[in-house]
Amino acid sequence: MEVDQKLRHDVLKSKQSVYMMPLKLKILTLALLPLLLVTGIITLVSIKQAQSLSELEIATFEQNLLASKKAELEHYVSLALTSIEPVMNTPWLKDFEAQEKIKRILTGLTYGEDGYFFVYDADGINLVHPAQPELVGQNLISLTDDKGDAVIKNLLLLAEQGGGFHRYVWRKPSKGGNEDKLSYVIQLPKWGWMMGTGLYVDDIAKEVAKTRQQVTHNIRNTFFTVLVITSATAIIIVMIGIAINVHESRLADARLRELAHKSVQFQVGQRRRFARELHDGINQLMVSVKFRVELGLNKIRKGDKTAEEDLSKGVDVLNQAIQEVRRISHDLRPSLLDDLGLTSALKSLLDEYEARTGIIVETQLDFPAQRLPEDIEITLYRVVQEALCNVDKHSGADEVRLKTWVQGGYIWTTLKDNGCGFKANQTLGEGIGLRNMHDRIELLSGEFLLTSEPGSGTQLTVKLPLA
Repeated sequence: MEVDQKLRHDVLKSKQSVYMMPLKLKILTLALLPLLLVTGIITLVSIKQAQSLSELEIATFEQNLLASKKAELEHYVSLALTSIEPVMNTPWLKDFEAQEKIKRILTGLTYGEDGYFFVYDADGINLVHPAQPELVGQNLISLTDDKGDAVIKNLLLLAEQGGGFHRYVWRKPSKGGNEDKLSYVIQLPKWGWMMGTGLYVDDIAKEVAKTRQQVTHNIRNTFFTVLVITSATAIIIVMIGIAINVHESRLADARLRELAHKSVQFQVGQRRRFARELHDGINQLMVSVKFRVELGLNKIRKGDKTAEEDLSKGVDVLNQAIQEVRRISHDLRPSLLDDLGLTSALKSLLDEYEARTGIIVETQLDFPAQRLPEDIEITLYRVVQEALCNVDKHSGADEVRLKTWVQGGYIWTTLKDNGCGFKANQTLGEGIGLRNMHDRIELLSGEFLLTSEPGSGTQLTVKLPLA
């Protein structure tokens, strides 16, 4: 029966609500994945840019430190020149006397823990070296450092070119090991000597390494901060999604219980109406037939010739009972709907409606080539039947337009009359017929729309999914 179909549909909807859970989780996952992906890409790009920027800043920092060292070396050499220029420019001193005096002055000029001045002649022979006196008098023109750099030879070339800076590896007096050193040299043109001083720049390397370590630490902290924020955001989104899902599930359960309750009420109402029609219609007719047949039999036994009249009336009442059975059967399930389909059943319904009410019905029926599902056919038939009944009872219309078509995976139906109309918002909750139509459509996950204004007629629009 139709009610059983509704109950089966309710069970199907409950199963669908269970199967919707993975779908909702998929949607939640699809919402999280772009967030995590974009956050990851932005984080990686930001880290790369931060690393590049930090390396640039570290290089600038190192260059600034070297620049300060160079300025300091130039200052020291300038002070040394100031100290020895009076001796060089003394006219009464002989060259060897002035040279010896300058050597003593430069040997005594030291600064800091590892600061000293050195002097070489044009051949690369060391003349002054306070930190390593054992080198004095040695020819170091071919000396190379740990990196293979010809230190003295390159320093002499710089001095001949007017002075300059040179970086190489040399023994650090305070540590006793070789360290990176930056020297500044000039030439004393009077004797062709090379004079210079240097600063060890291992402290620069330490400062650069310390700065790089701090930058790396900051980048790592930033990465973990972004990771924590992203994780917290994802957890919040998941919790919100779960809360919404639980809320919707509760609403769906409540709605399902409501629909099940309506289905039971509908079933009880149908059975009550069916029982009343059997009792008031068929039962009364059958009792009348029984009475006529018994009366005719008694007259036959008595030889009364009027018995034929009673039997004839009994046959007439029996025909009425047969017609009543057909009417009730048609109300429960139109035979044309099963035999010839929805189009023929609707046309038969509309022809009978026009003949009975005198209301003109214009139709434009466009259904798929294949038959619609059984629940959709009976629902559309009952909705049109109920709507036409309402038009006849309440609208005062003389014309009705019925149109059906298929679009976007849905079957659409509109029924419009030219009657008096009414306030749709106020009447929808009051009319039993309208509520029944609305519930029928809702049971099939369809949409029910009623538009009406006083004096403008009424239009009913139904949208049902084909799948």
